[in-house]
Amino acid sequence: MAPATATAAFTSLLPVGASRLPSAAAAAAGAAASFVRLPRHPTGWAGASVAAPRTVRRRAPGVAYATAATEKSIYDYTVKDIDGKDVPLKKFKNKVLLIVNVASQCGLTTANYTELSHIYEKYKTQGFEILAFPCNQFGAQEPGSNSQIKQFACTRFKAEFPIFDKVDVNGPNTAPIYKFLKSSAGGFLGDLVKWNFEKFLVDKNGKVVERYPPTTSPFQIEKDIQKLIAA
Repeated sequence: MAPATATAAFTSLLPVGASRLPSAAAAAAGAAASFVRLPRHPTGWAGASVAAPRTVRRRAPGVAYATAATEKSIYDYTVKDIDGKDVPLKKFKNKVLLIVNVASQCGLTTANYTELSHIYEKYKTQGFEILAFPCNQFGAQEPGSNSQIKQFACTRFKAEFPIFDKVDVNGPNTAPIYKFLKSSAGGFLGDLVKWNFEKFLVDKNGKVVERYPPTTSPFQIEKDIQKLIAA
């Protein structure tokens, strides 16, 4: 049966007064008026009722994280060193800082302490400091007392960079300095520090410019340190 004949046969069956099928032009116009074309869904399924993917804005290297949550700098904080003495962090003004939560019994310990000591020796006279904060929250891999931690780091690895009092970096007892660091630089797990030897790089103005996961070695950060020292 021809298309025109089929259409006529169908419409003849409709009750009197019932709407007939619209013309192709009318249907197209109606569709255009009724629907808005949606961007293709990431899975390829067009027209899904989902929010459009959020645009990720990438920060230029060496530029401080801009967050409304923190107008402070690292210089607003005072911490205790490994011997229990107060240390105002403003003493490190105009220096590039690498802040690390360390542990003595972690699988990452030897490589990180060795590389940290090497980088510190190389750049300590150029306005660079490493601030190490022992933490026992990850696998209970920093169980020793402060004196034991100090002896381990300074004897086995010849660490000369400052080591501070043992702290919590997550949870209800998070040290204020770590609340600041995490609020300044949300990481791959949001505010959580994932494991031992996570690293925060701070510029000469006391602002966090980069955050590195525990598996990033200190040697991999060296170029970023050089750029901040030269800035």
